Amino acid sequence: MSEFKFPTEQVELPSKGLIYPEDNPLSSGVIEMKYMTAREEDILTNQNYIKDGTVIDRLLKSLIVSKINYDDLIVGDRNAIMIAARVLGYGKDYVFEYLGEERVVDLSVLEPKHIDESNLPKKGVNRFTFTLPSSGNVIEYKLLTGKDDKAIKAEIKGLQKIDKKASPELSTRLKYMILSVNGDEDKKMIREFVDNYMLARDSKALRNHIKDIQPDIDLKFNYEVDGVEEEATIPITVGFFWPDN
Repeated sequence: MSEFKFPTEQVELPSKGLIYPEDNPLSSGVIEMKYMTAREEDILTNQNYIKDGTVIDRLLKSLIVSKINYDDLIVGDRNAIMIAARVLGYGKDYVFEYLGEERVVDLSVLEPKHIDESNLPKKGVNRFTFTLPSSGNVIEYKLLTGKDDKAIKAEIKGLQKIDKKASPELSTRLKYMILSVNGDEDKKMIREFVDNYMLARDSKALRNHIKDIQPDIDLKFNYEVDGVEEEATIPITVGFFWPDN
């Protein structure tokens, strides 16, 4: 039987691999991805995957050629891979509606937001420090990975079985993100701190800080309204991986 070779591309990670341990393949800062085939289209149209919310993760796992643990990826690197998957599968032009008008964005020119190495205390370690501005408490935190995201979703699902009206996503994410408070790494203490002692203004300050420093892909685009140029975030709609044409 003939062997068919499929084309691949090297995709740069916004983190540049700097927060992964040296023995992790992701520390190279790049991964190899293949172009989308009929197999991946089957994944995208699988109603069970769509219903349980795993369709994008399954798609990306299928496209990644490099021998990595997908769950090790931080969120920003995963976002960059998702954009690359869309370009490799359906081309660079993404058509969507915004403010009642059809817009077209060239996904291939989106810029990665690289990690600022001055914020990285030690290469190969996903651990950062931030002083909460109102309380003065010093916390250490990490950038969430796919593994963390799965655990967070499972915990939230369990909490909502107890109380259907519960909406604990923000506090649950903080509990997984924070590694220590004033040097204390006790997990029970961290959970109690988030629930009972972390001021709302400190929580917001931490989230804004992480948003500023975490590596990601820049999803901003410019548009014009009445002759004035404005900036907005590209909406990831159903047409992102399921384009009409």
